[in-house]
Amino acid sequence: MTKERKSQFRAETLSRDHCGEKRAGEQDKKRMFVLIWTTLLFSVRGFTAVTGASVRGQCDNGYCIALSEGEITAEAGLCVVIPCSFTTASVFTPKHIVWYKCEPSKRRCGDPVMIFHTNNNNNKVQSGFMGQVSLLEPDVSQKNCSIIINDLTESDSGSYQLRVNGLRYGVGSGFTFSLKATVSVKGLTLKPTVMIPPLTEGQQTTLTCTAPGLCSGSDPKITWTWRGAGEKDSHITGNITAVKTENLTAVTQRHSSTFTFDPSAEQHGTNVTCKVSFTNNISTEETVTLNVTYVKKPVITGMTTVKEGDALNLTCSVESSPPSVVTWTKLDSNKNLQSENVIVLQNDSGSATLVILNVTAEYSGQYICTAEHQITTLTTPAEVNVKFLPKFLSSPPCEVQSEVLTCVCISEGFPLPTITWPMLETPSEYSVITNQSSHTVISFTVSVKRRNYTTVECVSSNEIGKAKKNLTVRINDLKQDDQGPSAELPWIIVAVVSLIVNVICIVLLMFCWNTRKKVKPNQEDITYISLRKTDQSPEYDVIARPRN
Repeated sequence: MTKERKSQFRAETLSRDHCGEKRAGEQDKKRMFVLIWTTLLFSVRGFTAVTGASVRGQCDNGYCIALSEGEITAEAGLCVVIPCSFTTASVFTPKHIVWYKCEPSKRRCGDPVMIFHTNNNNNKVQSGFMGQVSLLEPDVSQKNCSIIINDLTESDSGSYQLRVNGLRYGVGSGFTFSLKATVSVKGLTLKPTVMIPPLTEGQQTTLTCTAPGLCSGSDPKITWTWRGAGEKDSHITGNITAVKTENLTAVTQRHSSTFTFDPSAEQHGTNVTCKVSFTNNISTEETVTLNVTYVKKPVITGMTTVKEGDALNLTCSVESSPPSVVTWTKLDSNKNLQSENVIVLQNDSGSATLVILNVTAEYSGQYICTAEHQITTLTTPAEVNVKFLPKFLSSPPCEVQSEVLTCVCISEGFPLPTITWPMLETPSEYSVITNQSSHTVISFTVSVKRRNYTTVECVSSNEIGKAKKNLTVRINDLKQDDQGPSAELPWIIVAVVSLIVNVICIVLLMFCWNTRKKVKPNQEDITYISLRKTDQSPEYDVIARPRN
């Protein structure tokens, strides 16, 4: 073998060895590349809309790129992550990552627009994308080319292409990957998340509204509005915090606002709206209905005064949320309100109706409506009065003793009855004493002149009607012959005392008359004496006349 042939054989061998090593290196890079991509894909899918579940890659002369397969969808106002990883030839050292955008209507990216460059001093980046695009991993040597694009608009739809600038054999060079990522931006449909804790009337609470997306672009504006039943939107009065930004990672943030207020019963069933406004006049909102736990005092409706024999119908209503359990009871009574003529109608809306058929006087009294609401119990009383005809109670017969007639008549009824004595309508000397207690009237009649009565009529009446009762007269007088000297002694003493008093009065009058003769009377010394009957009862037309 000649020397030239040996040199050629040695070169071919080295070339085959070099190519084998190169192919092995590319296979190792591909395996490493797939590992990096898999890790990257799982890391970004937590906060971006990546619809391509599989990976597509492409290699060209040792330069490989991996992107998600299929279209990446996103919504306006939010952000999108384009997962990306790359490898280069061993002779190439990456220094900068550059991203371009191609119009969606063009199949080829002939005149791409630069949207991102790791060199912040590069002035070729389009102004509309300045600060809008960021690398997920700033260290280019990690070969992670994933980017996040914030403050999206529908015009951001299109194809995105990667270029890597660096050194090849120490000389500045670059490589543009032909494989592109496709992004489709639609209108915003995601809504804010409103967190509402349990609401109780009078207990301060805080609502939290979180903006959709975990984007690190411009801070959104969050506003709260309130709408009552049949009313227009109005701003809520309360302690509203400004937008709070929470950094989750280097490129993800959570934006939220809180609203602190004291819930009331009037706010139950009303709507609260949280509106999130992004840049470029893009906004979204979420409306929630407040469910306030509250209870108001029971209210009783219906007639509490009924006639005997009619039906009593009372309804107790309790405004509360959730509905209360309402019951009826009668105060200080062992009467069962579930008897045949008593009906209690309860419903799930927080009310109970008490119906008593054919009521009698014994159903008069205080009824209690009780509302049980969670750990609260409220009561409201209702005083029930049953109107009924006067009824006579047991009373002793009339008695005549020492020419004095005494009668007692006891009657009850509602309204409170009055008692009259028809026998007293004729002229006579008498007096009437009446005591009233609850629904009962007690009348005492005393006549100083005995009449030849065997019975005395008592009449009790009210607006419902009247009742009459005849009282038997019992004579307790003793005969004059049976009294003896001891019976006359009190009358003798009275006569003596009366004579002494009359004598004293005559002496005093004479003394005063003699004294006044010495003084000339004037107009001021004249005294007028008038005799009038006092304490006359307007209820009974009492008349007293002297005996002839």
